Amino acid sequence: MLISGSGSNLQAFIDACRDPAYPCTVAAVISNRPGVRGLERATAAGIASEVLDHTRFASREEFDAALLARVDAYRPDLVILAGFMRILTPGFVRHYAGRLLNIHPSLLPKYPGLHTHRRALEAGDAEHGATVHFVTADLDGGPPVVQARVAVLPGDDEATLAARVLEHEHLIYPLAARLFAEGRLRLREGRAELDGAALPAHGMAM
Repeated sequence: MLISGSGSNLQAFIDACRDPAYPCTVAAVISNRPGVRGLERATAAGIASEVLDHTRFASREEFDAALLARVDAYRPDLVILAGFMRILTPGFVRHYAGRLLNIHPSLLPKYPGLHTHRRALEAGDAEHGATVHFVTADLDGGPPVVQARVAVLPGDDEATLAARVLEHEHLIYPLAARLFAEGRLRLREGRAELDGAALPAHGMAM
């Protein structure tokens, strides 16, 4: 699992893994930033963790090459981006094609990139949410797997809306990983499939 910050989605996976029926384990946590809360969560849960500080590399390509080597050392079946605040190079994405998932705090294709909650509020949207998607070379543009929709309430600000969206992230991300681990979820010919059938353009709705 790749992180850059507090690791709240990491914690959701840690909690899910306490259920013996959950078919996933977190093999390792790698952060591109030292001293973040997510590393503390990993240590507390007995999960191997390390820091690969991106500021120590001369280029994005050099960092991604080093990151790829570190990830491969753990031989993961699936790579989870959990608040990993780096744009990955095409080579890295190709290497893990079909086994690289991200979660984005919007109802993609709406609001790729940053400040999604602010943008939803400024647009006057009635709904907001989060999307788990396969990662491709297109920023936040890979095929969606599952979306959680959250009503935008009167009086919402960025903080209150973000908090409600985050609660739903913690539900749908472990679900997507479960489906992958069970062999039910796959990326095939550029589209997400569940049980051999193409998912809708926005993924499953939760």
